[in-house]
Amino acid sequence: MRRKLVVGNWKLHGSLAQNKVLIASLLTNLKRLHTADFAICIPYTYLFQAQALLSGTNIAWGAQNVSQFEEGAFTSSISASMIAEFGCTFAIIGHSEHRALMHESNQQTAIRFARATSAGITPIYCVGETFAERQAGIAENVIKKQILAITNELDDVIFKCAKQLNAVIAYEPVWAIGNGANASAEQAQMMHAYIRSLIAERDAEFAKQVRIIYGGSVTPENVCTILTMPDVDGSLVGRCALEADDFTRICMVASDTQICTIAL
Repeated sequence: MRRKLVVGNWKLHGSLAQNKVLIASLLTNLKRLHTADFAICIPYTYLFQAQALLSGTNIAWGAQNVSQFEEGAFTSSISASMIAEFGCTFAIIGHSEHRALMHESNQQTAIRFARATSAGITPIYCVGETFAERQAGIAENVIKKQILAITNELDDVIFKCAKQLNAVIAYEPVWAIGNGANASAEQAQMMHAYIRSLIAERDAEFAKQVRIIYGGSVTPENVCTILTMPDVDGSLVGRCALEADDFTRICMVASDTQICTIAL
């Protein structure tokens, strides 16, 4: 049985004061939940604060990206080894917003994946199709290319390291991010199962253990049906990660999907 994982992606939000209040609420709300894993991925500038407030708790923390470079004349870049110094467990890799804004290729994203694993950081590797790609009937082809960028291109050393670190895949249909239009539970399940089958072509054992989480306008109202799907192993939460009550309710469902039989 794969343990559920809920990751809050704060995106470009936060301040020292706001973070302190939000994290304090999450620590209080989640401290008794021990049957699922929880994390927040936050702007680089607040990693030191997360480390100070979350060390020794049941909430992990991570970054929203890492550089494809280890060091050098790359102004504004942040390397995986740098974020590792702040005790990060996770790093989001290949989020659709970054792929689109920075015109990041699948190959560049795979390099970032490798950099994270080499630094001991568990990558949360994001894949997903746009609305136009889904309408054109090529959603699976898009996802396949994104997955093959890591399963076919990474050498055995990096792939073994990713397996040991329990690398995470996040399926986030681009057309469902931030607009309230989430994929149906059935759509999510079909794509998660497809992703797992692609990984199995490289490593069947890893395919069974890898956590594939869903992201795309996840809310307390829709998370129940999504998390009860057999191949959905958690959620990558955006907007609702900034509200302690909403994020808590999502984490409660991940901890015990039977809660879906009663009103949240």
